[in-house]
Amino acid sequence: MTDRPAPLALTLGEPAGIGPDVALAAWLNRGAATPPFLLLGDPIFLQRRAKTLGLDVPIAVVAPSEASSAFSRFLPVVDLGLPVTTAPGRPDASSAPAAIAAIDRAVALTMAGEAAAVVTCPIAKHVLTAAGFPDPGHTEYLARLAARRTGKPATPVMMLWSPELAVVPVTIHIAIAAVPAALTTDLIVETGRLLDRDLRRRFGLAKPRIAVAGLDPHAGESGTIGTADRDVVTPAVTALVTEGIVARGPLPADTLFHDAARKTYDAALCMYHDQALIPIKMIAFDHAVNVTLGLPFVRTSPDHGTAFELAGTGRADPSSLIAALGLAGRLAAADAAAKGAGSAGTAG
Repeated sequence: MTDRPAPLALTLGEPAGIGPDVALAAWLNRGAATPPFLLLGDPIFLQRRAKTLGLDVPIAVVAPSEASSAFSRFLPVVDLGLPVTTAPGRPDASSAPAAIAAIDRAVALTMAGEAAAVVTCPIAKHVLTAAGFPDPGHTEYLARLAARRTGKPATPVMMLWSPELAVVPVTIHIAIAAVPAALTTDLIVETGRLLDRDLRRRFGLAKPRIAVAGLDPHAGESGTIGTADRDVVTPAVTALVTEGIVARGPLPADTLFHDAARKTYDAALCMYHDQALIPIKMIAFDHAVNVTLGLPFVRTSPDHGTAFELAGTGRADPSSLIAALGLAGRLAAADAAAKGAGSAGTAG
């Protein structure tokens, strides 16, 4: 028996990208605040990539239960039994199966209590799509896996978090032309509820403040620059406030992200992908973390892509992955405490 916490489950991501590079570097640069993690992937491939990078990373294949105790001595790896043959920057037929299998196993380990949280290295959506992957990205696939295991639908909410700014896009991986039709009052309300719930439960905010961005310039100027903000966004904000959530808006997005404005809220609820991601990538590109809310487990990811041009060069920065690991450990601990409190409250 051991009192050591369960490790985080870290996926390999697209093996031809920088996921393996930053994962190896994260172990080398681990500090006291880095939670133990295990890496899901082909150990021979990882040894090859470490040699290419000139990194002295001792790798050992372990059972998940052994990872935390072994973490200080070597990088624990769970072998998925799928050999990876890809070279840096050049995805091949082994890329998609390895990336998908790692996600599947990470979710399975976490939902079984053998891992504390899921941390994902970046995937290449075009590589997965060409291999028949049915979802537009990690977020939607994780929700489908969660629903399959629990029998309950999961509504995934993507949040990009940094100490300076946290943002949530209501619509995610859809074309900009499709946003107005996809944006509904109910969707905004549901996203706001999940954001408020997880900011309380996992981030420890007693009364989160949510700033809601408008869709159109100047938040529609009272219907003179489009009617979506008046007819769709405003009723959603009213509904959230009626439920006791501290929300305000719609607010003009062009004045929502400067220093003084950011001090007035804990998270910005944005209407589409780039409205949310452009400001946070400008402010916190090297240390922002992608967090999926609305799942029955904690999931974080570095806020960058596969960067094929950097793979195998040694120039990939592991800062965002290290931040994602640290945040996953913090949120998993808070989540476990909240579940424990809930169980205690219902006992007897």
